[in-house]
Amino acid sequence: MLVLARRINERIIIGDAIYISVVDIKGDQVKLGIDAPANVKVYRQEIFDAIQEENRKAVQSHGELPSLNGLIEGETRKTSGQDPDPGPDPDQDK
Repeated sequence: MLVLARRINERIIIGDAIYISVVDIKGDQVKLGIDAPANVKVYRQEIFDAIQEENRKAVQSHGELPSLNGLIEGETRKTSGQDPDPGPDPDQDK
């Protein structure tokens, strides 16, 4: 782990596009400003941990998704044993 000392309004640059600024220091609390591209996700550790836990719960869920069979009209007839509707007979008008 890299440990750096910074004063108010001093910055740290990560890579080419992430800037971390010390905004304020009061007692044992430090306020940081983070300027990062929109595609970079920035979370507090406790929020990140909660998201990871919810993801683990979702993966371990024992509920099954309903079958998608039969959602397309032709597929409904095929799975029910009926032939799909062939449509109008082109020779019927003759």
